[in-house]
Amino acid sequence: MFYRDERLALFIDGSNLYAAARSLGFDIDYKLLRQEFMRRGKLVRAFYYTALLENDEYSPIRPLVDWLHYNGYSMVTKPAKEFTDSMGRRKVKGNMDIELAVDAMELAPFLDHAVIFSGDGDFRPLIEALQRKGVRVSVVSTIRSQPPMIADELRRQADNFIELYELRDVIGRPTRDPRPDAVEDVDV
Repeated sequence: MFYRDERLALFIDGSNLYAAARSLGFDIDYKLLRQEFMRRGKLVRAFYYTALLENDEYSPIRPLVDWLHYNGYSMVTKPAKEFTDSMGRRKVKGNMDIELAVDAMELAPFLDHAVIFSGDGDFRPLIEALQRKGVRVSVVSTIRSQPPMIADELRRQADNFIELYELRDVIGRPTRDPRPDAVEDVDV
């Protein structure tokens, strides 16, 4: 699936990857993830997309964001939107789809292979557009969760589907305590 001399980039939908890994019972070791894909090809860029709760005194994702920023990841963040739903429950929304799509299209002329870490079906047109530009696209998510975390149309459009569970021994570490205030924006 990968060629040593190909230029590749990682596009990580943070909340989607977090939810997929959590459903499989492990956490991602981002140092190992980056090393694994540097081994697979010439890593041009590794993007990580997440929305942040700016009004909280302490954001549980902030240490991860800072660590990624200082360890070779290009961080793309924006403030999450907080609202109360019709049932009176506090909800947090932070969709980073547009930012990921724009970055992927801008970088496409410099890539041979794009790796998208998300199961969100909204990315199917992006994959199709990248393929028209001659970029091979792999999608990393899981079909092993119940329900599957990847949209069927996304899996069909991708050149390669990489089952996240099969990367567990390479990029995973045991699950720690859950992040109670993690921004959830998982679409399939």
